[in-house]
Parts: sequence; C-alpha cells; structure tokens
Amino acid sequence: MKKEVIIIGGGIIGLCSAYYLQQEGHQVTVIDKSDITSGASFVNAGYITPSHIIPLAAPGMITKGIKWMFNPSSPFYIKPRLDKDFLQWSLNFKKSATAPKVEKAIPIIKDINILGRELYKEIKSSEDFNFHFERKGLLMLYKTDKAGEEEWKVGQRAIKEGLNVKNISADEVRKMEPNANINCKGAVYFDSDAHMTPKEFMTEMLSYLKAKGVTIYKNESVQDLIVSGRKIMEVETSKRTLKADEVILAAGSWSPLITKKLGIKIPIQAGKGYRINVERETGISMPAILVEAKVAVTPMNGFTRFAGTMEIAGINNKINPIRVNTIGKAASNYYRDVKITPSEIENAACGLRPCTPDGLPYIGRVSQYKNLTIATGHAMMGWSLGPATGKLVSEIISDKKTSLDINPFHPDRKF
Repeated sequence: MKKEVIIIGGGIIGLCSAYYLQQEGHQVTVIDKSDITSGASFVNAGYITPSHIIPLAAPGMITKGIKWMFNPSSPFYIKPRLDKDFLQWSLNFKKSATAPKVEKAIPIIKDINILGRELYKEIKSSEDFNFHFERKGLLMLYKTDKAGEEEWKVGQRAIKEGLNVKNISADEVRKMEPNANINCKGAVYFDSDAHMTPKEFMTEMLSYLKAKGVTIYKNESVQDLIVSGRKIMEVETSKRTLKADEVILAAGSWSPLITKKLGIKIPIQAGKGYRINVERETGISMPAILVEAKVAVTPMNGFTRFAGTMEIAGINNKINPIRVNTIGKAASNYYRDVKITPSEIENAACGLRPCTPDGLPYIGRVSQYKNLTIATGHAMMGWSLGPATGKLVSEIISDKKTSLDINPFHPDRKF
C-alpha cells in the first residue's frame, strides 16, 4: 500500500531510506534543518567496514576514557558535565562494556556492515549513479608490538566470523603502498572493507531522489509533531505543516531533541569527529587506520582525507584546534612524506556522530507510536550502514520481512 512518508533528516541514513522507500512506490518527503552540504555525512572517512566488529562500548574503554578525559588531544575524549541525559548514557555505556555483550554484538555488527557493502555495490551497478567506490580492504597500521598484538586479536576474532584477515610485516605494507613511505612495524589487513568519497554519493543521491519525485525541504527545522492517540498525524516545520502516514526519524545526534517532544527518550550522545583534506599528491592509495592515533586515512577521488577523534561534549560545531593538530601530527608520524600545512589545518571541518550506549544503532518502530520508525545512533558506522538501514526501514514501512533480524536494534531496548 502506497504511503505518505516523512523522513526527518537528510543525511546518509535519511537519503538511503528515501531511496528504498521511493522504489517501493511510497510518496516520500525529506526534511532537513541544513542545506545538506555539511555534517557527519560529508566529513566522514567514507569507509564501509565489515572489519569494525568491536563496538565502541568495549571492555577497557571506561578505564581509557577516564584516563583520556584529562587529555584534550586524546583519541577518545569525554567532556565531564552534570547533565542528566549524559550521566544516564554513561551508566548505560558502562553496563554495555562487558565481554559477553561485546561477543553477542560482533556477528550482528558484521552482518549489517556486509549488507551495507553489498547494497552500495548494487546501487553503484545501476545506471543511475557514477560515484567513487573501491574495495581495496583496510590496513590497520601499528607502530608498537602491543598495539599490533591487540589488533591481531581482533583480526583473529574476525577470521572466526568468516572475514579474510592477514597479519603483515612492514615490508609487506611497503609492497602494498610503495609510494607512501610508511613508518610502521606492521599491519593487520582486512580484505573485507571498501571506501568511497562521501560528497559524491550524497550529491548524486540528492539529484536522483529529486528526479524520482521525492520532495526535499532544506533549511527547515521540525518544530512540533501533532499526535492523535498513538499516531503522529502531522509534522510542523518552521515553514509548513505536513500530513504523514509514516514518520522516519533519521536526525542523527539531534534525534533525542525531537523524540522529547513525544515524551520518548532515546539515549544518544553526539560524538564529534574531525577531518583534514589534503589535495596534494600523498602517494597514499590504500585506506588505513593509524592504530595508536585512532586516525583514519582515505584516498578519496582527487584528495586524501585524514579523519578521526571521538569527542563526546554535547551538540556543538566548535573546531578544537588541539584535536585537529593531533590528527595532523599523526599523519606525519606514520607517513614520512606527509606534512599537513597550516591552511589544511585551518580548513578542517567536523561532524557529529550519534552514539548509542551499546554501539548498535536504533532501527525500528517505537512501542509508543504506531507510525514512528527510528533510524539513528550509528556512531562511526553511519556511512557504512546507510544503505542497509535504508533497506530495513523500507521493509518495515512496507510490512515486508526484513533482510536481517532487527530485534538487536530495537529503539526500546534496555541496557
């Protein structure tokens, strides 16, 4: 049955949801408070990551987080603050950071990432798109034996999940990356991963959706949701009122601000990440993560992107120069010929990633309202999981069997 569907949020999750919903014949409207040219969907590392099987809430992260809390240049920084939602999220994060819970999450994370990768390939193979997509795998570059051992443990666990992973020497790294002059002890290589240039995909997808009759309202914020009983009847924006059969909430880090209007709490904290683009030749042809520095390196179409840090400090778009400089220093530490210039530092940008306490996204209908589906909380995997989430959302709205079991992603789940 054809439905009037309103999607709140025009990032990667919102646009992929619109893509699959319009394919099912629904009338789709996307609302975004920005002009859809910036934010996490544009500044991310562009990774599709079956390799990222360990959620953020892993054993040891609490200890590291407390240690790093007092170091503004650390890879994972939590700004301590007396905020009820933040304190509750922190408690739920602590509850989730146990070995049994992480073990349970591993196959779930792997499966949804692989679905995302295959759907990107499917979209790319259609004649409607020409965006950059390459599957070259991912190098986890390390400089110390300790980091290498820890990363190889993850690699061995990934092998058990059926992924192809190798522990390779510095010489083997240099053979894979002959022009990059890499300074490392070795790497764990995941063959499963792919990478993209996010802006290309976002721009092409917006054009495609408009051509297919999807209505896109930019620079409009949602002011209120008009309900009757257990159903959302209308969405009020800063410019208009829209009737809806179904509402999809895909507003990333801003999602809890909208659910509060409905008396629903979804635990999410905004995790800020930064990116530096280098448009000079770097010799880098392989995506890599600099393990000790937690910096992602992506050879995109026409430039190299260095991205990283997780800064949980509320919703704001302030650029912290200390953290940006830390990314620049990491680039030079691992790539001897790369020196990030002051102008490249100055042109750094940031985005806010919506982080759940257990590292799994929220995908599914809430119990309080019959026609509200939540699709948010993807943290660092938002780009990787865009099409998979969009496909699942479309299946939920179309009353079809979902491609994956969505129970682990239930928005009402307890921690």
